Amino acid sequence: MLKGLGQIGDMAKMMKQAQEVQAKMTEAHEGLEHLNVVGEAGAGMVKVEANAKGDILGVTIDPALMDSEQKDVLEDLILAGVKDAQARGRAAAQDAIAKVTEELGLPAGMKLPF
Repeated sequence: MLKGLGQIGDMAKMMKQAQEVQAKMTEAHEGLEHLNVVGEAGAGMVKVEANAKGDILGVTIDPALMDSEQKDVLEDLILAGVKDAQARGRAAAQDAIAKVTEELGLPAGMKLPF
């Protein structure tokens, strides 16, 4: 009559594990805001700092590019630097999340609903 109670315990254990996974993934996603990367263009003449969430934090421009005749080049380099920073941010985010899923024993690349 009490034979099925073991399944309830297993279900409770699974629910607890799911909550732990969700908490760790939430923590990892929140940490992306503090994981900074620097994208570069023009051999480092333009640098763009971003976080792994994709927020642009700053732009550094080599003074040699400040000549008004270089305006088009400067605009292109800023755009390239932003794109590089965003790509590096996405890669850093994927690495951080992959590390957490690996620590939790989940398959690599597993899509979680949180």
